[in-house]
Amino acid sequence: MTKKQKILVGLSGGVDSAVALYLLKEQGYQVEAAYMKCFSESVNIKGECPWKEDRLMAYRVAAHLDIPIQTLDFEKQYHKHIVDYIFDSYQAGLTPNPDILCNNEIKFKLFLKKAKELGFDKIAMGHYAKVTEDEDDFHLLRGQDPNKDQSYFLSGLTQDQLAYTMFPIGEIIKPEVRKIATKAKLPNADRKDSQGICFIGKVDLKTFLQQKIKPKVGDIVDTDGNVLGTHQGVWYYTIGQRKGLDIGGSGPWYVVTKDIKNNKLIVGHVDDEKLYNKTVQISDLHWLGKEHKLPLKAKAQIRYRQAEQDVTITSLRGAERRGNPNESAMYTATFKTPQKGVASGQILAIYKKDELIASGKIL
Repeated sequence: MTKKQKILVGLSGGVDSAVALYLLKEQGYQVEAAYMKCFSESVNIKGECPWKEDRLMAYRVAAHLDIPIQTLDFEKQYHKHIVDYIFDSYQAGLTPNPDILCNNEIKFKLFLKKAKELGFDKIAMGHYAKVTEDEDDFHLLRGQDPNKDQSYFLSGLTQDQLAYTMFPIGEIIKPEVRKIATKAKLPNADRKDSQGICFIGKVDLKTFLQQKIKPKVGDIVDTDGNVLGTHQGVWYYTIGQRKGLDIGGSGPWYVVTKDIKNNKLIVGHVDDEKLYNKTVQISDLHWLGKEHKLPLKAKAQIRYRQAEQDVTITSLRGAERRGNPNESAMYTATFKTPQKGVASGQILAIYKKDELIASGKIL
């Protein structure tokens, strides 16, 4: 009976989602596909997204497997929730993660809503992650392939989203995915994986941001205040960045912090203690399932593909203690080992063994 479920597969044009579609069809599900059109230069922002080629490939895959496919246009919503967020965040000195927001707002919100409206029982994506279920909750687990695990990007999902989501390749390693694609003669079996920002593509950050954030020359200084050079705008850089600073001296240099008010970029050497943080504050703590008791000893990542780190999460203050119900509670994440290049705006993903249990925004 389960095999008769009707599944809408998000087909991107890449091999991962194509194999996800193929596997579900082979397993007997009623499957259809949809390509999400989210970014083009019609919004007057240039990127490197080859959406026309991606959509063509998605349609070729669907035709090869004799699967119905449609295009869902989320471009206006993507620009509002993702593109504007990128520019606003960097201009405020933050380091956003658009891929996580894209999953939260587009793939597992708008796409899921549309799938429900069309009468589908679930959606499926080509992410390297797993969803399991017990009598209490749905659980998000790391993908089988440690080199491709994408659970970090899914750290904002909810129980309802997990309940309606399938990750058919979560139990498979990437080389096996390629083998399956080749055996099934999928037209994108050898196509290279996409890179860069979700739907926008691989772009030079500075070039991308300059489209809306105008340059403003300022000083690059070391942690002692010595001027080492100039920059075109502090918002074009990220904490921990090494390349693209174009300053000599006794480098290499890394971005330690950004002084937005005084338009100064502060840099330091790799052994500069100011480049590292043992404790960070987080807000918007989001539990994917049940809420765990604090203090909580766990593992955590501050960026995709970072090795998991030992961390303790404690409550810093709660809105109820301050008498302001509109104020978000704040928490402290204390690492066993100081972390390099921690930036405000990044997402902290919190794990217990292989399960992603919570996430929060670094302040």
